[in-house]
Amino acid sequence: MPVRRLDPILVDRIAAGEVVERPASAVKELVENALDAGATRIDVAIEQGGKRLIRVIDDGCGMDEHDLALAVERHATSKIPDGDLTAIATLGFRGEALPSIAAVADLTIETRAAGAPHGYSIRVEAGEKRGLSASNWPRGARIEARALFAATPARLKFLKTERTETAAIVDVVKRLAMAHPQVRFLLSADSGALFDYGACGDDLARRIAQILGEEFAANAFELDAAREGVRLSGLAGLPTYSRGNAQMQYVYVNGRPVRDKLFAGAIRAAYLDYLSSDRHPVAALFVTCDPRIVDVNVHPAKAEVRFADPGLVCGLVVGALKQALAEKSGRSADAGARVAIDALARANVAQRRAPPPANWSLSRSPYAPAGFEDSPQAAFDAGAPAADARAHDAPAQEADSPLGAARAQLHETYIIAQTQDGLVIVDQHAAHERIVYEKLKRQRAETGVARQMLLIPAVVELDESRMNALAPALDELAGLGLSLEPFGPGAVLVRETPALLGEVDCGRLVEDIADLLAEEGDARGLSRRLDHVLATCACHHSVRAGRRLSPPEMNALLREMEATPGAGQCNHGRPTYIELKLADIEKLFGRK
Repeated sequence: MPVRRLDPILVDRIAAGEVVERPASAVKELVENALDAGATRIDVAIEQGGKRLIRVIDDGCGMDEHDLALAVERHATSKIPDGDLTAIATLGFRGEALPSIAAVADLTIETRAAGAPHGYSIRVEAGEKRGLSASNWPRGARIEARALFAATPARLKFLKTERTETAAIVDVVKRLAMAHPQVRFLLSADSGALFDYGACGDDLARRIAQILGEEFAANAFELDAAREGVRLSGLAGLPTYSRGNAQMQYVYVNGRPVRDKLFAGAIRAAYLDYLSSDRHPVAALFVTCDPRIVDVNVHPAKAEVRFADPGLVCGLVVGALKQALAEKSGRSADAGARVAIDALARANVAQRRAPPPANWSLSRSPYAPAGFEDSPQAAFDAGAPAADARAHDAPAQEADSPLGAARAQLHETYIIAQTQDGLVIVDQHAAHERIVYEKLKRQRAETGVARQMLLIPAVVELDESRMNALAPALDELAGLGLSLEPFGPGAVLVRETPALLGEVDCGRLVEDIADLLAEEGDARGLSRRLDHVLATCACHHSVRAGRRLSPPEMNALLREMEATPGAGQCNHGRPTYIELKLADIEKLFGRK
C-alpha cells in the first residue's frame, strides 16, 4: 500500500484521542480554560454522563471575533505569547483542547470580551466550521459539546456506564475546584444539581472542607514547610482516618492537579510507620515553586510533571509529613467515637422499643416491688460488675492528663479512663505495641543497627545493572548493618547482615535491595525491612489482650502513650483509643 497524506479532519480526530479520552477529559480542558480566563464562577452541566451534552459557562474575560476564530484552530493559544515553555503559569498552553473536542463532537461557543458591544458565536461540527456570527451573549463564555464521539463510534463503544462517566466528571471538577477557592463551582446532571461550592476567597481550608467534608477537617493536621524555594502546604489526615484506596489524595503543583508517582511514593513512605499496606491516607497537598524548575509538558493529559530536582521535592513531602505525624498523630481520629455513639444510640432506641423480659422487675428501693432478688440490679449489688473497677482511687493529677485516669479494665483488654470532659477507651495491646516500637526505633537511632558477622562471607553474583545501582550505596547500606564489598567485576561479598533480620538468604536480600536501589535511588528498601522487623518485635513483646493490669500499670501505660509519637494508632494503622465526650454520653440518656 502506498504512503499517502491523511485527511486533515482525520488527523484532528487521531490527535484528539490523546487529549479527549473520555467526557471527563473534555470537561477538564474546558474548566481549565475558564480558570485561565479569570472566571469567578463556573457552571458545568452534563447529560448522559457527558456523552449527550457538556456545557461550561464562565464569567471570565471572554474572546473577541479574531480570537474566537483562531481558538478552534489546532495549536492556537494565547497562553504562551513569547513561546517560552520553561515558565508556564497557566493550566492550558498547547492550544489543542477546543479543536480536539470539535473534532469528535458538535461544538458551539458563545463569548463576549469585556467592553465589546456584542458577542460572537461559532459552531464546529465533527471538525468542520459552520461560520462565525454575532451573538447577544452577555459576558464570558458558554461552550457546549454535544454528541461526544458520535463521529468516532470506536471510541464511543469503549466508554463506561453513564454512572461511571458521571463519577469521573465529578472527580475532575472537584480536583480543579480544590485549588481555586476564590471561584464558585456548580455541577449538574440529568438528575439535578450534584454540588455547588461557594467561593471562599483565600480560605483554602474551607474549600478543602467543602470537598472532603467537615469530618476530614476535624481529623487532619495542617502542613506548612519550605525548602530551597519549594513550599508545601495543605491538610493531611490522621492515620486512623484512612481509606482503602488512594482516590482521596489530592496533589497540586502550582495549582495544577497531578497524579504523579513521585508524590504517591512520598506519601506512602511518610505514612509507612502508621498504616498497613492496604490502607491509604487522605490528603490535600499543594506544592508551589518557580515554574522554571518543573516541566508540565510531559504527559498528554498534563497529569504528570517532572522536577529539575525530584529528590528535593520528595524529601520535602516525606520530611514535612513525618514531622507533622510525629507531632500530631498522638491523637486518634474521632470518627470511631462518632460511630460508637451512633451505635449506642441505635441500641438504646431498639432497647426502649423492645418489650421487657418476662422475669424482669424494678430495682430494690423503698418503692421497689417484690421479686427484686431476681432482677439485674440485684446481681449488680451482689458484686458482679462487668468491669474491674479497682482503679477508682487514682491520684487526682491523673485525671488532669490528656488521657485521664484509669478507672476500669474490661475483658482484660480495654482500659476505661476518665478525662475532664469525657472518657477514653484504650486498646492496651495496640497502645503498648506503638510504645515498644517507638522505643526500639529510638534505640536503633542512638546505638546504630546491631550486626551479625557471617562465619563464611557469602558471594552474591549480580548483573551489571544491579551492580551499578548497588555501588554508590555501599556506605549507606553499611550504616544499616549490611556490609558489602566488591568481589570482582560481577559480584559482591557479604560480610555482615543486620542482626534483627536473623538468618537471611544473602543472595535474595542483596538482589532485592539492588532492585529497590535501581527503582528508588536510595537504601530505603533495607530501612523499611528493618522497620518491619522492629514492628514485628514490638507486636510480640507488647502487653497482650487478656492480661489483667493493676491500676498503676494502667495509668503508667496512659502516661507513656501521652509521651510517645504516633500513639493515636498502632503500627498497622488501627486506633489505639477512642474518646467519648461527656456531652455525647449525656445525649444518650436524654440529659441534653
